[in-house]
Amino acid sequence: MKKPNKIKVELTKFFLKRFNKEKYQLYKQKIKDDSLVYNFENSFRTKIESIQTVLQEKQVINFKHSGHMGDLIYALPVIKEIAKIKKCNLYIRTNHSLGKKGYYKHPSGNVMISQRMYNMVVPLLENQEYINKVSSWNNESIDIDLDLFREFPFTNDFHSVRWYYHITGQFPDMNLPSIHVDSIDKFSDKIAVVRTFRGRNPLVSYSFLKDYKNILFLGTKDEFDDFKITVPNAEFYDVKDFLELAQIMKSVKFVITNQTFAFALAECLKINRILEANPFIPAVFPIGGKGVDFYFQNQFEKFVKEFND
Repeated sequence: MKKPNKIKVELTKFFLKRFNKEKYQLYKQKIKDDSLVYNFENSFRTKIESIQTVLQEKQVINFKHSGHMGDLIYALPVIKEIAKIKKCNLYIRTNHSLGKKGYYKHPSGNVMISQRMYNMVVPLLENQEYINKVSSWNNESIDIDLDLFREFPFTNDFHSVRWYYHITGQFPDMNLPSIHVDSIDKFSDKIAVVRTFRGRNPLVSYSFLKDYKNILFLGTKDEFDDFKITVPNAEFYDVKDFLELAQIMKSVKFVITNQTFAFALAECLKINRILEANPFIPAVFPIGGKGVDFYFQNQFEKFVKEFND
């Protein structure tokens, strides 16, 4: 299939928009369809089909992921599913640039996964029995590149876990946990909160949490300093790594977080969780276990009361 001629397309659209609105709408849809088919046939079909061949023929599968950290965690359900019949190795590409886009106060700076963040997540990943090996990627041969979701010939603004469903054709039961850790008893009376600077819902306030005891903040120190302005009774706990973070999250009464790495952990743990839904890019939501999300203040306060009681 030939690539659509941009000049011809724009001239046709201009003419139809002016003289035939009905045909203009049909033509616009045809151009979108043709563009999708062209991009799939010329750059994506071979990659998807090769993954199916790998899954059929190989017994040891090498995966690669470049981040972000939450995106990496959302790949675990599919890896766990494949690991039922294959040996799975996970290679993580560190210091991959964010490019021009950038992110406000990103914990890894201007890269997707920094070396520090990699060191933090490795103990958690090595604790998962279904992963045979975890390593930093150093140009090893890769069978399934999990970064492929960034090349979809269509939008990837949908549930993040399903990115990897459609890359591999594997559909695990999302009601089941894909991260397994032990709990820590001393945190059992806490309400854990993580709220990043990114992905916030401007319609809600956390100030009502000052009326609750045992609020434990598990984000970064900068995030905590900002949070404490609104909730002065909150405590801060600086985790040594993400294995400890997951263990604490599993231990507390429930977790409140916005759309961030912490919610990816909570979702894969299937713990009691309340998600501050992102009104701009709602890419995740709770499935299975006791989990809810909210957009509005009255619902937020109601859910916290119900979970606490």
